[in-house]
Amino acid sequence: MSSKSILTDNSINFLEKYLNNPSPTGYESGGQKIWMEYLKPYVDTFITDTYGSAVGIINPDAPYKVVIEGHSDEISWYVNYITDNGLIYVIRNGGSDHMIAPSKRVNIHTKNGIVKGVFGWPAIHTRKGGEKEEPAKLENIFIDLGCNTKEEVEALGVHVGCVITYPDEFMILNENKFVCRAIDNRIGGFMIAEVARLLHENKKKLPFGLYITNSVQEEVGLRGAEMITKTIRPNAAIVTDVCHDTTTPMIEKRIEGETKIGKGPVITYAPAVQNNLRELILDTAAKNEIPFQRLASSRVTGTDTDAFAYSNGGVASALISLPLRYMHTTVEMVHREDVENVIKLIYETLLNMKNEATFSYFE
Repeated sequence: MSSKSILTDNSINFLEKYLNNPSPTGYESGGQKIWMEYLKPYVDTFITDTYGSAVGIINPDAPYKVVIEGHSDEISWYVNYITDNGLIYVIRNGGSDHMIAPSKRVNIHTKNGIVKGVFGWPAIHTRKGGEKEEPAKLENIFIDLGCNTKEEVEALGVHVGCVITYPDEFMILNENKFVCRAIDNRIGGFMIAEVARLLHENKKKLPFGLYITNSVQEEVGLRGAEMITKTIRPNAAIVTDVCHDTTTPMIEKRIEGETKIGKGPVITYAPAVQNNLRELILDTAAKNEIPFQRLASSRVTGTDTDAFAYSNGGVASALISLPLRYMHTTVEMVHREDVENVIKLIYETLLNMKNEATFSYFE
């Protein structure tokens, strides 16, 4: 594959539209529709399931099935309690970070449409300084809609169970850094869609069925992947997710390892990662001069890799991660070159994969 950029203007436009669209866990349908519309010219058919995972399929009649997968949901909040004076307390929907909430603007999703609000926070002048200062906690962060009573809040269509997202949108920093909320992990859905586009545009024919899978509900325990793998029953799965750039302040490399944006895709070593499939990916990276980094995960990867690997009696699975700064914030940041290299690595690995490869443990 050429060393020139593989992302087109249309690709970037899709990425921006896809990231800006809210798709909180359990409410991913809007994003899935955008994703499927983009993928439609590059696949033969689609399947979806009851909870919203979407799969574009190339060669649906082939007996051997290979999955490439990302997840589509983003972290969010639920309305949990409305006070008599119209303030809202929340609970998490996924791994939402209470530390970043104070002073953030929010969108509350109701049947009447979006209701705007803010996470309020006491002014610095009124807070106790030093060790006595109370930090932001799940129990004390609250949303203000500008209402005076609970009845005013409810009149806007807001009730317990409404889901809450941040409105922060896509931007490009210094020409090559993509920044947005929800890069974890709609960037994965973007990258696997680009793989499908390249296979189509380069007229590549695969000797197996390819299942481009955008799973839901990863942020609450890999639930979408658990469900869809039982539907697909794949023989092999290459999962892509994000991992931490550990070179920014306050991260301990001795604990987290060392991975950095701009240094290439991250290939994981873990019990759930099948050794021979991982080695095929490493060999493909070396053959095609694709830079990569290595990461070790103890016990579990914490990604949909675990769900695929341990399903259906065991599925040969591997994980290619995209290094990311500031995970689970509204300014998640990745490097454009890493995005392109993850796409290249998955694409070239598929072309390097033998028909009905067994990935036997004893090979």
